[in-house]
Amino acid sequence: MSTETIQNTTTTPDYTAIKQKQQTAWGSGDYSKVGVTLQITGEQLCESMNLSSGQSVLDVAAGNGNVTLAAARRFCNVTSTDYVPSLLEQSKKRSIAEGFTVNYQQADAENLPFDDNSFDNVVSTFGVMFTPNQAQTASELVRVCKPGGKIGIANWTPDGLIGQLFKTLGGYIAPPPGVRSPALWGTDAFLQENFSIAASDISNTKRQFNFRYESVDHWLDIFGNYYGPVLKAFEALDADKGDALRSDIRNLLTSVNTATDGTVIAPSDYFETVITLKS
Repeated sequence: MSTETIQNTTTTPDYTAIKQKQQTAWGSGDYSKVGVTLQITGEQLCESMNLSSGQSVLDVAAGNGNVTLAAARRFCNVTSTDYVPSLLEQSKKRSIAEGFTVNYQQADAENLPFDDNSFDNVVSTFGVMFTPNQAQTASELVRVCKPGGKIGIANWTPDGLIGQLFKTLGGYIAPPPGVRSPALWGTDAFLQENFSIAASDISNTKRQFNFRYESVDHWLDIFGNYYGPVLKAFEALDADKGDALRSDIRNLLTSVNTATDGTVIAPSDYFETVITLKS
């Protein structure tokens, strides 16, 4: 059963409890081992937003800081936030190593601790899409961005590799009642629904990120040990179901793998979205 098969629209989710579990999941592995491989997506997003030196940038659900570092490299004034302290600490070490000064602050994407109209730009790559209260998160991104400012986000699509991985996991671990798939952030319909009223322009570009690993087993080892959702799924399953999930993921990877030398080059579609707010 996929994450999108059954939706109880009358259920009000316990967002606090869900976020506590998510926080534990993302803090339990070492997301940076996956996150650092995605650096190119942060660089591309900053280029698509045409960031300028001196502009203020808020990175929401920043993880280990890919967009944070990309914006800092363009000499923006960056504030980086996440609700997992260990990820912020990893990002801080990266920024110090490169000689940048970044303001780090633990924060909930659904309740950002900033005044209205605080930042020229608000960004997130593969971060805010995992918040359970999607409409509230979208509203917060708009609220803290200045009129005429830009919101830049990158989100996995439902039909891409990671979107299909979510569906595969959902067949073994049921999502919380009332919570919609994170991959909806990677659709035109969701973006129009949640941003069109505030936006003067919504620009979507469908891109691909290539996961490059030594082998399918290497990919499974990294994601199974360090990527929170996969790690927690394996921890929750007994041996037989764990083996079945591992087999399903292996088949998924094999079906998209374009490498012919025994390694993995697995393209995954994502939406890069730049939203310009009304002045």
